Amino acid sequence: MTLVAVRFDAAGAVAEEWADALLAAGAISVDITDARAGTALETSLDAASHRWEVARLTALFDPRTDIDAALGRAGSSIGHTPGAHSTATVPEDDWVRRTQAQFRPIRLSERLWIVPSWCDPVDPSALNLTIDPGLAFGTGSHPSTRLCLRWLDANLERGASVLDYGCGSGILSIAAARLGAGSVIGIDIDDQAMEASRANARINAVRARFMRPRSLRSREFDVVVANILADPLEGLAPRLASRVIAGGSIVLSGILEAQAAALVAAYSQWFNIGLWEREEGWVALAGSRRHEHGR
Repeated sequence: MTLVAVRFDAAGAVAEEWADALLAAGAISVDITDARAGTALETSLDAASHRWEVARLTALFDPRTDIDAALGRAGSSIGHTPGAHSTATVPEDDWVRRTQAQFRPIRLSERLWIVPSWCDPVDPSALNLTIDPGLAFGTGSHPSTRLCLRWLDANLERGASVLDYGCGSGILSIAAARLGAGSVIGIDIDDQAMEASRANARINAVRARFMRPRSLRSREFDVVVANILADPLEGLAPRLASRVIAGGSIVLSGILEAQAAALVAAYSQWFNIGLWEREEGWVALAGSRRHEHGR
């Protein structure tokens, strides 16, 4: 099958946001490079922000996709409008080779790795999660995903119940199950996310259930993790708080450093919450549900 490559330039400061939004809008993969590469203006990554001043994004789509609609959805979700874009056809075998070359094993901690299915584990004795890039967000390559995975590795207690809200590829659900969670439920509104999550759970031989929000019965969890974006996380605060048992934990990611204070304020009604860790301008917040509202 021939795929469609859509290419446009954006400010480097919002390139990662664009990549996330394009994946959420249906892109199969997104590549970010220096828009000025090969010219006299070519620069190295900024040492502080790890970004180019101007980034070039290349997103691959199924040829049946309405490209203008997908770009519109992506831009609307992050409050930006794409500039002029170009399209080109790409043979699928070329896409497969390029995609596989971009994704290598990722070490999250002393014992936790993410390993694409076409790679051999670097450390066979480690806890290796098999996750391939696909239509759903979450391969472990993004800082917000890595932050959540590290929190689970450092803090998840064996036998705990876990709700992964906005599960994407299912990577956080799968990690929780492999780390000893007693029960795991992943929630998403996207059919492609459901399909990807279930397939990845089978590959990793873990027990986790995946469903839409309306299918989740009334219950509370020991841990709720949500790796989405700041705006939806703020709106979801009452709903997510209602899913955490007294004394339980909430972990929020997909948040830029400048957005953290607003999220802390939104969730502090129910949680003792604050910054847990930061990476490349992204942060994870973590908190404990108070036993009594407002205290």
